[in-house]
Amino acid sequence: MKALALFSGGLDSLLSMHLVASQGIEVTALHFNIGFGGNKDKREYLEKASAQVGAQILFCDIQEQFFDEVLFKPKYGYGKYFNPCIDCHANMFRQAFYKLLELQADFVISGEVLGQRPKSQRKEALGQVQKLVRAFGAEKCFDGILDRSGNNPSKPQFLDQLLLRPMSAQLLEPSFMEKQGWLDRAKLWDVQGRSRVRQLAKIKELGLEYYENPSGGCLLTDTSVSAKLKDLQAHRQNTQQQMVVQDNVLVKVGRYMVVGGARCVVARNELENAKLDIKHPLMDRIELLDCKGPLGLVEKSASEQEKNLCARIVLGYGKSQLNALYRVQVGDALLHLNPLHRQEAQKYLFMG
Repeated sequence: MKALALFSGGLDSLLSMHLVASQGIEVTALHFNIGFGGNKDKREYLEKASAQVGAQILFCDIQEQFFDEVLFKPKYGYGKYFNPCIDCHANMFRQAFYKLLELQADFVISGEVLGQRPKSQRKEALGQVQKLVRAFGAEKCFDGILDRSGNNPSKPQFLDQLLLRPMSAQLLEPSFMEKQGWLDRAKLWDVQGRSRVRQLAKIKELGLEYYENPSGGCLLTDTSVSAKLKDLQAHRQNTQQQMVVQDNVLVKVGRYMVVGGARCVVARNELENAKLDIKHPLMDRIELLDCKGPLGLVEKSASEQEKNLCARIVLGYGKSQLNALYRVQVGDALLHLNPLHRQEAQKYLFMG
């Protein structure tokens, strides 16, 4: 038997893989990048953590699909911020089941714990995720693994029946896998709530070195990122432009500024310079030619006056002298400008 596991890198998803792998089932970890998982590169950690429980890991980039199909039109709305947790979880399951077909695996597991998170892991929320997964399962690509008539006991009737939450399995309806005897239900867990005493004790017993405690690492639950997303979405609508996947960088990295009727982002350091060095269909680069300093991005639709001001702001954050003139490349235009004092630039900071 083969199982695919949604693996965030956290304690619960790691232990859920162990509970299944310890029953002789081959487990492959899937780590989905939705574009808002955090700014830290966790690839090395994720590889080491999954290897501890004998699982290989696959990294799956679904940023564009998530941005276009889920983020701005969730069926079950948002949490406290800009976090469509229920639709996001269901979408990850959907992508995992596509991988199941590709890799010829048998079922999908998740580290969700009943009652642990207020928005997405209440019993009602798990039921909502189940409804969405069942709806996805109506796609013809899943015909081969389902018996839609319900007459063949060797196949599930619905896609969500191939979804297992090992950490709380004994508190939920038995899955198809348990009914078929693929797994021993008695060896799965009945954890609920926010306490992680049992999980930490098991980690110690197993001697696992690499694990993370759940910390709500999704940037969509970050106050600043959420507010910037709301502002940028409203701004794009006002200017009759569509949000694009590259916009996720604008709200995560750098100083986000409102300059007249335009939006501008200015890097804070070399790392942010690298992250802002992207091809964005709606933004022009602001590049300093005569001094060291940050990279900036400004909207192509900004007025000439707004672009000049944004270029002066970027200059002001560089190694420049206030009364000197510098060459600044803004898109295709070469400008000669003097810097704006940083104290003046602060006035344009969003949430400044």
